[in-house]
Amino acid sequence: MDKITTQLTAAATPTAPALVLRPWIQADAIHLVELYQDAAMRRWTSTTIDDRAGAEQWIQEQRQGWETGERRAFAVLEPRDGKADHQLVGHVVVKGALPGSASAEVGYWTAAHARGRGVAPRALEAVSGWAFDAFADTGLRRLELLHQVDNAASCRVADKTRYAFASTLAAAPPEYPLDGHLHIRTHH
Repeated sequence: MDKITTQLTAAATPTAPALVLRPWIQADAIHLVELYQDAAMRRWTSTTIDDRAGAEQWIQEQRQGWETGERRAFAVLEPRDGKADHQLVGHVVVKGALPGSASAEVGYWTAAHARGRGVAPRALEAVSGWAFDAFADTGLRRLELLHQVDNAASCRVADKTRYAFASTLAAAPPEYPLDGHLHIRTHH
């Protein structure tokens, strides 16, 4: 399987359309610059994107992650009302799913215009199932979700996607300035 061309679908709900998850492409850069103007994005993510060059560099890093196997990052897209194209509504990633590794980390964010509509839980559910299936033969049995303790929205996403709270992690500045929560989902 050529993993850089992997595309996933998160099921539609009675109130929301299906989501498409696909690897990031350079054409997404312009949308990233817009999305990163949001104060919440800047607060909850470890990346800052200020301009087109920064967005293109970030996308290139995501694509390199696919090539090395270190990270599999997906742009999360949703159909526009009454239109044939899709709009960027989020990001979801699996980090460290390497041969012989029993665990990997997941992460995500949702664009401001898409929050509160179940985008993060549906995208995380789709990528979690994909990761357990795609990497079952390599020994993957556990996915870890980490977030700052004051990020209540991420706790709700974890609960909705069966990531059980495991522990509170001590802050590790400067990358992790506040304590964090560790949530775990295991594959049986």
